[in-house]
Order: sequence, then structure tokens, then C-alpha cells
Amino acid sequence: MGGIVTGVVLGVRGQLDDLVTASTTGWEHLQQLLAAGPLPVDAGTVNAALAQLRDYLASAGARQSALSGVTVASEVLTGAVLMVVVLFFFLKDGPRLWNFVLRWFAGNTRARLAESGDRVVSILGSYVHGIALIATVDAAFIGIGLWALGVPLVVPLTVIVFLTAFVPIVGALVAGTLAALVALVTHGPVSALIVVLIVVVVNHLEGYFLHPVVLGHTLRLHGLVVLLALAAGSVLVGVAGAVLAVPLIAVAWSVLQVWTTRYQFGEDPVLGPDPVSPKESTADRVSRLNRRRYQRMRGPARAAPWAVPPPPRLPSRTRSSP
Repeated sequence: MGGIVTGVVLGVRGQLDDLVTASTTGWEHLQQLLAAGPLPVDAGTVNAALAQLRDYLASAGARQSALSGVTVASEVLTGAVLMVVVLFFFLKDGPRLWNFVLRWFAGNTRARLAESGDRVVSILGSYVHGIALIATVDAAFIGIGLWALGVPLVVPLTVIVFLTAFVPIVGALVAGTLAALVALVTHGPVSALIVVLIVVVVNHLEGYFLHPVVLGHTLRLHGLVVLLALAAGSVLVGVAGAVLAVPLIAVAWSVLQVWTTRYQFGEDPVLGPDPVSPKESTADRVSRLNRRRYQRMRGPARAAPWAVPPPPRLPSRTRSSP
């Protein structure tokens, strides 16, 4: 992360002057196009809008928004430090902590909790590995295209593409739009159209090949479920919700199959084929070792070693013979 941030800062600082000059030239060219185009937009309207924006940035409301942004940034930094500390203890003592939790339960409940925990770790781990691979491929292809076109800020834009790719479907489009805007301002509409074409091709490669191959075995979610999860996560939590919504839905569906058997798998004489393939059932992907482990947990609970044994039964006294 430190190397990524350093590369972004050095890339922006090294090409900032060129970007400002190109942006000024592109803005003047855009004003000329708007003035000569069919739309009723003249230079006076654009200058008036810019003046309003400048007045707002110099107002007290903008300063208050800036202070709020600093507060949010400090909260994010504090949360990041806490996350690193918690992650350290999870990596160091995770099995011991989970062992401690399971010892409060016994029998079938303990077996289901253990299986749920194993599925959560497996699905989240596979999702992070897969989405990181997809993000790397997206960033590599789009970054090579931007470098070949001579678009400035290739390193920061490539990093943005990599980070936004963790939001399925939507992230690559947002990052591609930003890259196309930079290409439009600096190199004109032809380069921007080429960037848009590259982004569309990469997006199709991701949607029709990478996601089914890399994440298909892990998530097994319908496209509509993914879109609804992204929408709900974005509305409720924001950016973090958009990033975590899809894997959490996959985890919820997997854990639900552990705790309930209400869903009836297989062919139905009235409903027809099962929309969920038996191969998509997470129960079928449990290793034999874990199956035996869960079965042993469902066995009779043993007495705890610290339990107080019952008092010994004294032999009955009999009358002695004379």
C-alpha cells in the first residue's frame, strides 16, 4: 500500500504541470465547440456558472464542508489503524479465538457453527483472491492502452482502475469514464473514444470470461442478485457497502444452507428443473476431512474435564449373621 501511494503521488506531481496546461487548452477548445455547436450555450453562460462555482468555493459553506471532510478523513484513518490491529490478532490467534467460541456449544449446534465459519472463511478468501486477479487484469489492459495513447497520469489512473474493480460491474465503468475524461481533455475526442472502446472491451472480458471462470465457482449468484446487492449496499453503507455487498450475499446464502433444509433441491414434478444446480450447493464442496469432523461434533457430548463427578454410591449395609 505504501508503494502504491508513493507511485500515485510521484506520478501526479511529475505530470501535474503538463496536465494543467493540457486541461486549460482542452477547456478552451470545449468552450469553442459549445459556442459553435447547435446547443444554446454561449461563453457568457459558461463563465457565469464558473463564477458561481468560484463564489461557492470561497464561501463559509465550502469551508464547513472542508472541515467535515477532514473529520471524515481522520475517522477513516483511525478505522484503518484499528483494522490493521484487529487483522494482526486474527492472523495470529484466529484459530484459538474460534476454538474458544465453539466450546460454548455442543452437538449439532457446534457442528453447524464450525461449518458456517469454515464456509465464511473459504468464500471470502476465494472472493478476495479472485477479485484481486480480475482487478489486476483490468488495470493491466487499461493501463497499457493509456500508455500506448500517451495519456498522462497513467500510474494514478491504473491504480484507480485496480481499486474500483473491487466493485463488480460498476467499478470498471467509473474508472474508465475518468480515464476517458482525462484523454478527452489532454488529447481530444479521438483518444477519448479509443479509451472508451478499450474500457468496453475489458468490461466484456471481465463480465463474460473472468467473472464466470474465476468467481463462478465461489459465488454462484445470479446477475440480478449481484445488481440488487450492489444497490442495497451502496444506499445503506456507501462505498464500503458496494465493495462488501456481493461477498456478504454469497456468504449469507452459503450459511443459510447449513442452518435450514427448507429449500428443496432437485427435480420437481410440478415446478420442473431446479434453478440451483446441485453442483452449486456449497455442501457438495466440503472436503471429506471436514465432513468427518462435523460428524464427530454431532456425536454425544463428552463431560467437561472440570465437571464435578457425582459422589460415589455407598454399598448398602446388610445385617450380619449371628
